Amino acid sequence: MSDKATLDVYAAKAADYAIMTDYDDPQLSDFMVALGTGRVLDLGCGPGRAAGRIARAGFDVTAMDAVPEMVAMAARHPGVTARLGTFDDISGTYDGIWANFSLLHAPRADMPRHLSAIKAALRPGGLFHIGMKLGTGAARDSIGRLYTYYSEPELARLLTDAGFSIDARAYGRDKGLDGTYADWLCLRAHG
Repeated sequence: MSDKATLDVYAAKAADYAIMTDYDDPQLSDFMVALGTGRVLDLGCGPGRAAGRIARAGFDVTAMDAVPEMVAMAARHPGVTARLGTFDDISGTYDGIWANFSLLHAPRADMPRHLSAIKAALRPGGLFHIGMKLGTGAARDSIGRLYTYYSEPELARLLTDAGFSIDARAYGRDKGLDGTYADWLCLRAHG
């Protein structure tokens, strides 16, 4: 689970974050095409932009976030069932789980447990997307959010150890809510 300080930053900056994340994500498009149809969990959904887009594409979508302000925003998207919850509250069975730059706030020691829970919530052969910032260690950004950074080999090993088979990778560099640029990696895997 993310720490209270990180959750408080997202609560205070929910509107700014919604504006920043309002764009068409090519990884999301690829995820939906690869999935085809079914039930999707947007884990750490933020303002629900991705969940709304997934719902508009005809999927059955549950959006979950630990910040009440984000859950309220996600609930405004037609076709999205939004609920308050942490990474420890994954329940149900899904064809796909979208965790785009949310699990990077989980402590490193908790990541294997979270990935096991995600794997258990996926139907056999289900699709999992994870977006993470690249780096080493853990640190707070200038606005107080706690990040856990991973190298590509470390993240790939964690997914493999949890029983996933990686089938796509995407890389990039973008400016975050704190105004600094960071390198990132998205992995798509089958359970």
